Amino acid sequence: MIREYVPNDLEDMIRIWNEVVEEGVAFPQEEALDLESGAAFFASQSYTGVAEIDGRVLGLYILHPNNIGRCGHISNASFAVSSGARGLHIGERLVLDCLKKGRELGFRVLQFNAVVESNVHARHLYERLGFRQLGTIPGGFRMKDGHYENICPYYHEL
Repeated sequence: MIREYVPNDLEDMIRIWNEVVEEGVAFPQEEALDLESGAAFFASQSYTGVAEIDGRVLGLYILHPNNIGRCGHISNASFAVSSGARGLHIGERLVLDCLKKGRELGFRVLQFNAVVESNVHARHLYERLGFRQLGTIPGGFRMKDGHYENICPYYHEL
């Protein structure tokens, strides 16, 4: 089930988010969230959804404007799935819910700014769901080990 997060979800959400940050191959963030910073971060989003299975939060997404003013109709999102739950198609359910929620909130486009080129599972999912790649930015992402990889911006009209 995909639903809006509630404060009781925060510990699981922060654990999952920090796991992806620590892996250092997908999110631009480098600092881990704690309970205080995580509560503020997730509350500041236009929407934060969680994937719950048997009462356990196994994934989440954040949705927010990608820019302001005349570009405020373009949204951006990030997705995180617990490493122990990957391969269960939770990410796909999160992305589909995000597309629906983006439309409901009045966004016209969902744009991903920095999909790492080597993240083939995410890229295949996005392309299968109708996202279009905008191009490639050479060396746009610094991996945890310090080397640089290309990023591929994607968008989907809502």
